Amino acid sequence: MKPMGLDDPRTGRRPYAVVQLRQENLRADSYNLVGFQNHLRFGEQARILRLIPGLEHAEFVRFGQIHRNTYINSPALLTPTLQLRRNPNVLFAGQISGVEGYVESIATGLVAGRFAADVALGRQLRRLPRETAIGSLCHYISAADPSDYQPANITFDLLPALDEATRQKLRRDKRARHAEICRRAIESMDQFLSQHAYV
Repeated sequence: MKPMGLDDPRTGRRPYAVVQLRQENLRADSYNLVGFQNHLRFGEQARILRLIPGLEHAEFVRFGQIHRNTYINSPALLTPTLQLRRNPNVLFAGQISGVEGYVESIATGLVAGRFAADVALGRQLRRLPRETAIGSLCHYISAADPSDYQPANITFDLLPALDEATRQKLRRDKRARHAEICRRAIESMDQFLSQHAYV
């Protein structure tokens, strides 16, 4: 992984790459090597990983493998409320719906749960505001070009553009533009929640 900001305190130099270990269990006796998907045979992985200082005597419980996220062609199949167009009682969320990232997957799961509750209770479903990150993500996965659909993380580019006057006023200050987009999102979500209180 790129060692940005991780200069070696002994030498003052930045290493070529670093290994991130993530604790896998409560006993803290198993760690995951983050980002080590590969095509190497397990024996070769063990040999190479033992070249890393500190891992010379590591016991490897599981080796890295290439994985592919499976996802549906959401723009052809889903509504902005994450319902299957042909069967509105079926909702999709997470990676299979075509979002990338843990936060995006959790967020779509949360709103799909809310939408499913509305369906079960016979309530009208209400799209989340496009000005919000989750509203824009739901819009993207339901409205992108289905002939060339690719999963996405949330980015400022998925949110509606600022009006021309605001954009011109803040054209040289990216941080201020992003702050304005965030302010607008909060205002939009506050208004949405005041009109559609969830109980």
